[in-house]
Amino acid sequence: MPEASKGKSVLTNRLVELAKKEGFEFPPAILVRLEERLKSFRLTEPEIRAIVKEIGARLARVRVDPHESVGIIAAQSIGEPGTQMTLRTFHYAGVAEMNVTLGLPRLIEIVDARRSPSTPTMTVYLEDRIRQDRKRVQEVALKIEVTNLPDVATIGSVVEKLKVVVSPKPELLEARGITRDDVLRAVTENVSIKTFEIVAGAGSGEGRAIDIQLKSGVEEETPFKRLLEMAEDLKTVGIGGITGIKRALIRKEEGGEYVIYTEGSNLEEVLHIDGVDVTRSTSNSIFEIYKVLGVEAARTAIINEANRTLSEQGLTVDLRHIMLVADVMTSDGEISAIGRHGISGKKTSVLARAAFEITAAHLLRAAIIGEVDELKGVAENIIVGQPITIGTGAVKAIYQPPASGGGA
Repeated sequence: MPEASKGKSVLTNRLVELAKKEGFEFPPAILVRLEERLKSFRLTEPEIRAIVKEIGARLARVRVDPHESVGIIAAQSIGEPGTQMTLRTFHYAGVAEMNVTLGLPRLIEIVDARRSPSTPTMTVYLEDRIRQDRKRVQEVALKIEVTNLPDVATIGSVVEKLKVVVSPKPELLEARGITRDDVLRAVTENVSIKTFEIVAGAGSGEGRAIDIQLKSGVEEETPFKRLLEMAEDLKTVGIGGITGIKRALIRKEEGGEYVIYTEGSNLEEVLHIDGVDVTRSTSNSIFEIYKVLGVEAARTAIINEANRTLSEQGLTVDLRHIMLVADVMTSDGEISAIGRHGISGKKTSVLARAAFEITAAHLLRAAIIGEVDELKGVAENIIVGQPITIGTGAVKAIYQPPASGGGA
């Protein structure tokens, strides 16, 4: 058996063989999808040959011509529909309670390579064993959503006694799977020991209050102000959940699967939670994906986010245009913006950089350091009035007359 055929099914090998006879080669993704589809049908050999022949013809029609200006076509293909996009920013399809940036503002965020999206969100999928069990999905959601002190307790000030009283609510503690000891530990870690001390509170059991008393004898110029500041500080104390995740909402999808949508994002921590499907869970923060999963995952995220943003507006753009943008943004191993601080600012041509923005500064700097422009791109050749080096301009045809006396 040939090396290339090892590990492949009989159908795969047959498809590859038929494609070779037609003079083309299947892209791997198409080959996998075609094999999956054909397995569900009982087709004769002539029918399979006809399908392969049709796919070959369609692939030939969509193949890019040599020296085609794919960058300009991609820019036009994304830019023109972009003018039709709405500025509708706060709406999340299917989860009305959550805000998320959509439309043109979101597309600008993606191509500008913003480090933090204006409305970071996550889509958290669960493993097979729990994805249809709402109770267990709820437990995962509680581990994800951050719990602050006011979520499970009331915070009050007794000014005349110079103390802050934290009163846990047993029913809220139980609902979030938190104990009074967790509350006490969180308060202890955030109380300034120099001026305050925790003393026994009133009540019993999980509802027993936690009194935070201003120490007697402490030199404090404004004790009442300090007391109120302490009460305000306690409102931001986190007890459980993951930092950055303000809310976690559960939604039932098609097929009975429960999915968690979050307001806020912390991909690295969420992927460590037991029960989370790490192969499908994702964030809309491209830089976070880059940090956790690497540049290839970031490239895929750019493609998916841009394509989804356009699709939600009812706009259809060939995926290859978006893929080209993602490739350019991640080609050097990092995420670069499409702009003067990124791709356009890194062009080797002085004239191309000058044509984009801050013309005088580019020309002055190039003159100072003696930079040479080899006029290999489109913009610089248009500026100097030469034929551009793409399409027919990339081909140099030279007429060679027949040798004298030798005939044609």
